Amino acid sequence: MKARLGISPICWWNDDLVELSDDVSLEECLRQASQAGYTGMETGRRFPMDIDELGPILGRYGISVCGGWFSGTILDGDIEENKDRIRAQMDLFIAAKAPCIVYGEVARSIQGERSRPLATKPRLSDDEMKVYAHRMTEFGEWCADQGMPLAYHHHMAAVVETEAELDLFMANSGEGISLLYDAGHMAFAGGDVLRVIDKHHTRISHVHTKDVRMEVIDSLDRSRESFLDAVVKGAFTVPGDGSLDFEAIVKRLASHGYEGWFVVEAEQDPKKAPPLEWSTKGNQELHRVMALAGYEVVR
Repeated sequence: MKARLGISPICWWNDDLVELSDDVSLEECLRQASQAGYTGMETGRRFPMDIDELGPILGRYGISVCGGWFSGTILDGDIEENKDRIRAQMDLFIAAKAPCIVYGEVARSIQGERSRPLATKPRLSDDEMKVYAHRMTEFGEWCADQGMPLAYHHHMAAVVETEAELDLFMANSGEGISLLYDAGHMAFAGGDVLRVIDKHHTRISHVHTKDVRMEVIDSLDRSRESFLDAVVKGAFTVPGDGSLDFEAIVKRLASHGYEGWFVVEAEQDPKKAPPLEWSTKGNQELHRVMALAGYEVVR
């Protein structure tokens, strides 16, 4: 089985928390990612969204686009408006031969609001989730027909956060919308990270390898502290540094035949966790566990 290793620029700069950002250029970020052993990077706010400008920069460091976040509002918004907003990103990703666009639902989400405690996350009734899942399927099918599939990101503080919410969403959505599996977010939400793989492996098209420090998560007062508070406190880290057993996670994905990208996404304070050092640590751990799982890491 073949797999590729990518990383998110959130290890260098944070789009929601400016104070957790290194003052480095896109080129320095790509240079460090390449030095650490990655061949892909998801896009972020310092990426030009024009392939003629971005392509040569990526080429200098042997990096390709391996995904990138789109802030969707299908829950409450108009599908046609979302089509218009995603068009430029879709055109870039098609030109860059990216595997997918990462869909993150931001309607009603509190993930970017530091004043909103985790306990106030949005919740849908079963009927509301069914309607939402059908709308997401419609949007996902349109994106795939245009030549760029979506990977749906279950996410802390958003409308699909818990294992039960993900199960309901998956049961009522169709093949037109595939799943981004993120063990870190699922563990934070209290889910069983291996059981989720077993239930939804046929729809997993993209993987984020975010580790968590459960001692930080367990100490949170969810009635008072927000998702961003958890980030600042150090809830997330690279594989091999936290509480998750990535050997078991990667082996479980391999047992179901997953092939594709494994993307490190570990938002930390770069002053406390220098990005080159920590991204290298995560890369080495993934190489170790992927070899044990029978993966060939393609460069």
